[in-house]
Amino acid sequence: MKLETISTNRSHGGTQGVYSHQSAETGTGMTFSVFVPEHADGAKLPVLWYLSGLTCTHANVTEKGEYRAACAEHGVIFVAPDTSPRGDDVPDAEGEYDFGKGAGFYVDATEQPWAAHYRMRSYVERELPEVIAANFPADMARQSITGHSMGGHGALTIGLRNPERFRSISAFSPIVAPSEVPWGEKALGRYLGADRASWREYDAVALIESGARHDHILVDQGTADDFLVEQLRTHRLAEACEAAGLDATIRLQAGYDHSYYFISTFMAEHVGWHAEKLRS
Repeated sequence: MKLETISTNRSHGGTQGVYSHQSAETGTGMTFSVFVPEHADGAKLPVLWYLSGLTCTHANVTEKGEYRAACAEHGVIFVAPDTSPRGDDVPDAEGEYDFGKGAGFYVDATEQPWAAHYRMRSYVERELPEVIAANFPADMARQSITGHSMGGHGALTIGLRNPERFRSISAFSPIVAPSEVPWGEKALGRYLGADRASWREYDAVALIESGARHDHILVDQGTADDFLVEQLRTHRLAEACEAAGLDATIRLQAGYDHSYYFISTFMAEHVGWHAEKLRS
């Protein structure tokens, strides 16, 4: 499993790296970032996955997320994959920021021409964890997941589908019910086809309604987020959790928008919350 190191930088006593490899799932090269805190020789550290939102790559949170001090304090590895396959041979939707490259929605596409490369579910759930386990001092028995917007959707759905793997799930401004909003209807319809039943495994609200459960869910949502009403609909997750008897923590943060100014404000708190669950 050959890994190319693109860059490494010393930060908070640890190492912030950017790496690439050839993915069997997407059939393309894939780039991701990993922060490894300072640690004793031979030690294995828990892993926090971060899934980014529309138009993003690994670089957005790596440069603006302000997670490294908290990860260094708590001894947590932070992994940030890309949001879609990349490359000249990968189909795209020209001029559409919310579909195609940069907008993989963490699904395994079944429709053409997307099915060959847009396999971000399998990449994040199976392939990249194997890469991390083989190349970094990661304790794969201790994992948690978080994300923003489209990545918050990814974190919630991947976490809910794999509760035995992820000890905790958090999200910033997540798309909680993509089957019900324009971003999600467009992406799921074109990646997966017209049968809405196939969309449900990629919809956090639908998964909870169908019996998916997790004991540790934290969501932060800004009240000044321009996407809140039409695309994010945080209240739908709160309703689903209440109906299912899930003790999720869903917080509305007054005056915050959809940007990394919001994410970076609460990132250290999320890292600390996950670290507590990863220690138990």
